[in-house]
Amino acid sequence: MSGRSFPDIVLASASTTRLRILEAAGITVLVEPSQVDERPVKVKLAATRVRAESVATTLAELKSVSVSRIRIDALVIGADQVLEFEGRIYDKPGTRDAAKRQLRELRGRKHRLITAASLASAGEIVWRHLETASLTMRVFSDSFLDAYLDRAGDEVLGSVGAYHIEGLGAQLFSKVEGDHYVIRGLPLWPLLDQLRQAGAIAS
Repeated sequence: MSGRSFPDIVLASASTTRLRILEAAGITVLVEPSQVDERPVKVKLAATRVRAESVATTLAELKSVSVSRIRIDALVIGADQVLEFEGRIYDKPGTRDAAKRQLRELRGRKHRLITAASLASAGEIVWRHLETASLTMRVFSDSFLDAYLDRAGDEVLGSVGAYHIEGLGAQLFSKVEGDHYVIRGLPLWPLLDQLRQAGAIAS
């Protein structure tokens, strides 16, 4: 393998979690967050009552394509995650009060995390993948919830579930069904396999 040149791999996301996952797997990745404005896209999709799976897939592809039109010689990873509960799609809470309301709604119930990933080259989608995990929250007390939010801090407000399951958020759950990488926002195993097939990493 000595001397072989691989194309650059670009992550079209500002997510530190996704970057850490890739780096921990030994993948050298450049970060160039997509400038796609997600809000109007989500509003438009919500108006057409599309499934949560379509929302995640559409956003992942928009992100990878937008960056790959600039980085035409690179393979660009786009990803998005949607939380669906009883037919409703939840967004990142953004504030502590919103996170508290959301976690109260999910308490003692099961919800789904739908994670989509795509690869784009020269402005075209060359691969897409969608995977779902189901998570059941335990019935925790209001005092536990307040203490959790105090300890978790503002970082979890940028997560669709208001938790990071690899850390303190693990204490919110009684049952988890699905791949932990998918829950964290990136279907790592299928992505690695596709990067090998594309000649972007050693096989």
